Amino acid sequence: MMRGVPAPALPFAVSDGLHAIPPAFQTVHGPLAYWASMQGDSVALRCGAQQWSYAQLHALVQARAADIERQALAHTRLLPMHLGAGEMVIEFLATTLSGRCPAIGDAQWPEHVTAAVQTSLAQLATPAKDTPVPLQPFYIGFTSGSTGQPKGFRRHHLSWTESFRVGLADLGPRMHTHVLAPGQMTHSLFLFGALMGIWMGTGTTVQTQFSPAQTLMEAVNAGACSVVAVPSQLLLMLQHAKRHRMPPQPQVQLIWISGARWMREHTPALQALFPQARIVEFYGASEASFIAWMDASADAPQQAVGRPFSNVQLRIAAHPEQGPKTSEAQRIWMRSPMVFMDYVHAADGSAAQQIGPWLSVQDMGWLDAQGLLHLCGRESRMLVTKGKNLFPEEVEQRLLAHPCMLNASVQALPDPLRGSQVHAVLQWQPNDTNSTTHRPSALELVQWCRHSLEAYKAPRRWWIWQGAWPLTRSGKTDHGALLRGLENAHHATPHQPLQPWH
Repeated sequence: MMRGVPAPALPFAVSDGLHAIPPAFQTVHGPLAYWASMQGDSVALRCGAQQWSYAQLHALVQARAADIERQALAHTRLLPMHLGAGEMVIEFLATTLSGRCPAIGDAQWPEHVTAAVQTSLAQLATPAKDTPVPLQPFYIGFTSGSTGQPKGFRRHHLSWTESFRVGLADLGPRMHTHVLAPGQMTHSLFLFGALMGIWMGTGTTVQTQFSPAQTLMEAVNAGACSVVAVPSQLLLMLQHAKRHRMPPQPQVQLIWISGARWMREHTPALQALFPQARIVEFYGASEASFIAWMDASADAPQQAVGRPFSNVQLRIAAHPEQGPKTSEAQRIWMRSPMVFMDYVHAADGSAAQQIGPWLSVQDMGWLDAQGLLHLCGRESRMLVTKGKNLFPEEVEQRLLAHPCMLNASVQALPDPLRGSQVHAVLQWQPNDTNSTTHRPSALELVQWCRHSLEAYKAPRRWWIWQGAWPLTRSGKTDHGALLRGLENAHHATPHQPLQPWH
């Protein structure tokens, strides 16, 4: 897509069900040949100074797929980890076109982890010859496992092409624009965004390394576009725009936020920077793709994550056959054509549970009378204090709303009186000489929490983490590492990087 060029028409109505989608659009790579013949000169893929038209991209993918066939590479192959984002997309499409299943690992894996993953991939069977191509595996991504070994999730084509279709059907023409996916392709969210832009004929722009300045510049150059981002990226873009006094950017039509909770108090600032954009929060999972969505609003209920997509059914219960419940926080079950196939290299067991057609990633939540899904948190992180259930994510979200807070993790340690005592590990925002906001005391933080949470949810002990905040391979807070540090500091003399806060 070039600036000023309208989005191409899809060869099917996006509101139609799957039966109306042409066969080529039921695979992730299939539409590439269609768009190459219909609009060969339009930009399909851009990465930095490089760009490829649909005709060029199609030719490159065909040639590379032929090479893969001649080399007789394994059916499931781990793609080279040194590739840039644009090269990774090309290698990915070529591998799927050859009928194989690409896996995307992490260049930061130690050698022994990479070797173990390779061994697991080599043991996977080739799909039976009578398996329809849309139901054949096309991608394996990885999340951090609790044993230190990454956990792979395997998907078939239809799980993503149906996600593309329902996204267009439910969100409308704003979704049908050039896609900016400014993150590493090792993160399935950005790979998804990149492939969606190519699939629907509007093209995509990717980045090997995220840059807020580059993303804002690319939004200007792309014309009408949508941006897929995680919250931390959007906050960096807001900071860059404020620092450089950037004017509003009306060319952005849609911002879709996923990967973590969006701090909704920043929604007005984001809307001011992108005045024409529809800002949408997505709730999903690596195993489930899209689950629910809602328009971002600063005054939305804190735990609300939206209504289910039109092809998703939800049940809130301990067991899916018990039927829906509306007022009690229980396990969230979903049924949709977008769920994953299975786990690969999952030494730590499965995070998701399947019962018949129903899948749960063990998130807990409830439905209100209007059908809005409220997400409490992950079942495995739920704490019990004073005989009541507490979901750390709810408290963390409240703490992160404080202007001084950069990171927060809520944990529990054994307590003989309460069963467990709630602790908070915090990291401040970097010092800003122009800021008049003072860092709050522990008592002020308690009051901050109690302003919108029940009293028992406010942490009783406070700690400051100094130094690099522990992160998982996927860039999320490593709560396990923080808990281990907290246990060491609590039972011994406090030491760096953890210090008590009063």
